[in-house]
Amino acid sequence: MMTNVIKVLFVLVKKRVNVSNKCAIKCRVTYSKERKEFATGLFINPINWHKKLQQVVPPEPDHDFINIQLSLIKTKINKAFLFLQVNELDFNVQDIYTHYKGEPLKKDYGVMEVYKLHSARIKKLIGIDIKEVTYQKYLESGVHLQGFIKHKYNAKDTHLKALKSAFIDQYEYYLKTEKRLQQSTLNKAIQRFRKVIKYALSEDYLIKDPFILYRAKRVKKPVLFLSHKELKRLEEKTFIIARVQKIKDMFVFCCYTGLGFKEMSQLQKKDITREFDGELWLTINRQKTGRIYKLPLLPKAKAIMEKYDDVSSDYVMPSISNAGFNAYLKEIADIVGLEINLTHHIARKTFASTVLLYNDVPMEIVSELLGHSNMAITQAHYGKVVQNKVSEEMKRLHRKLA
Repeated sequence: MMTNVIKVLFVLVKKRVNVSNKCAIKCRVTYSKERKEFATGLFINPINWHKKLQQVVPPEPDHDFINIQLSLIKTKINKAFLFLQVNELDFNVQDIYTHYKGEPLKKDYGVMEVYKLHSARIKKLIGIDIKEVTYQKYLESGVHLQGFIKHKYNAKDTHLKALKSAFIDQYEYYLKTEKRLQQSTLNKAIQRFRKVIKYALSEDYLIKDPFILYRAKRVKKPVLFLSHKELKRLEEKTFIIARVQKIKDMFVFCCYTGLGFKEMSQLQKKDITREFDGELWLTINRQKTGRIYKLPLLPKAKAIMEKYDDVSSDYVMPSISNAGFNAYLKEIADIVGLEINLTHHIARKTFASTVLLYNDVPMEIVSELLGHSNMAITQAHYGKVVQNKVSEEMKRLHRKLA
């Protein structure tokens, strides 16, 4: 059967016969490989039904009246189908039934129209459930999606109901070939679009999920960090230019605290308290997860903190932009001879790997000191570091036994 052909069939519900030995007649509409059945409100004796003719035959009482009613139902369904075809709407079997009943069809939304509705919805959640940067990322991904629709259809929008799994595959291909996005960035754009589709499904704007067969290509980035020797080399290097020395010290401070850039730049003196063990601890508000956790202040971090103590400021570290910080780090890496793309985030990885894991701090403690929401995140990122540590220890044991 062709997918653009409608089929109307009347069937008897023989399993349910009433006290008059009659059963109901149902109407079954099939279109585009989907079915919709509904009751006609008509009852007959099943022995008086001619299945091939789709008619009631004598001696059924009122057989002419019933046949006329069945014919009217079929005519109205075909009229509803023709109306939707003539108006060039994307529709399904439920829409045919809805129009047959004389009820208004749900609005046929466009993909970008729903994307904008979703964006407007999450905008109200800024400062409650999401951050401004998250909202901006949705807008950025929306620009990519708009570009794809223009590229593929030469239009500003396309019908939401027409979405198939092929649309997702083609969108992914577009992001790879036309936008040249890295797989991890591409995955984020697709992930945001997927959330918009979930919203559309929840609002009944869409019946089938085009993502049902989609599987994102997983990306495992290597954990980049400074080795013990590299960290020591950096610590021992003194720069004549005060500004460069300050950036180096701030980076080392983060190597011994694991703070992200925002946590470091927003750390205030009031966030440093002496705790139950008589030692100084930092109270950190992890920007990425919104989680608050405590971190003991290691001696090297404490020395740097005291070095830059400014009595006129409430903040622990001097102020600088993230871009400016990373620009200085590239210069520092060249001078020190570090063969790594040195960014602030490397400090956090170094804290977890070189400072903690390589000094036998248990994984669950590392997870707590990094402020991760659960240990699975820590294991996913640093599992290989643990394997490397095990390998080193086994080699050391091998040498000892030899």
